Amino acid sequence: MRLPEVERGSSFGNRLLIGFISTVMRMRLPDAARVAFYHKDFGRPIGAWTHAAMRGSSSWTIGERELMAAMVAKWNSCEFCVGAHSAVAAKQLARPTIDQTLADYRAAPITNGLRATLGFLEKMTLHPADLSAEDARTVLRAGVTSEALTDAIAVASAFNIVTRYADALDFAIPSPSEFEKAGDMLLKRGYRS
Repeated sequence: MRLPEVERGSSFGNRLLIGFISTVMRMRLPDAARVAFYHKDFGRPIGAWTHAAMRGSSSWTIGERELMAAMVAKWNSCEFCVGAHSAVAAKQLARPTIDQTLADYRAAPITNGLRATLGFLEKMTLHPADLSAEDARTVLRAGVTSEALTDAIAVASAFNIVTRYADALDFAIPSPSEFEKAGDMLLKRGYRS
């Protein structure tokens, strides 16, 4: 159950900001932003960490990192995050590639390095106690650098938290066109609150 303050804004300034952004976007401001405005003690640090993982310097493109986030969301059964991050990924990668990767990354038309990394992230997400140094070596043998693997681990770590947060707070699921609009904003603005 969400507090009314989260829905409408906890202060006059937040209410104005939520109303303004919703008007400009011509849609209801997604719950992820509403919650970040309300839970500033959580929203600001998690937003900064997520922004660094998703938009910081990396050999992974923004589209690839967004696809990783969507995959972690899929493994965690978070419909909101799958929709949000696949919409952002589609701004940089071909939508059929994203859909094929979400359906079966092992058979999708992606690089061997990304495929191996997704295998690592899947195990990290679903069976973390089974993760081993050999799993990391498998990714490195696929041509992924240790820095790139570290970057992917940061993405998965952030979204293993965010997906649970989104589900615990029962984020409303926007329509496909609303995900598309929000994806434009998220691509442009990033994750800082």
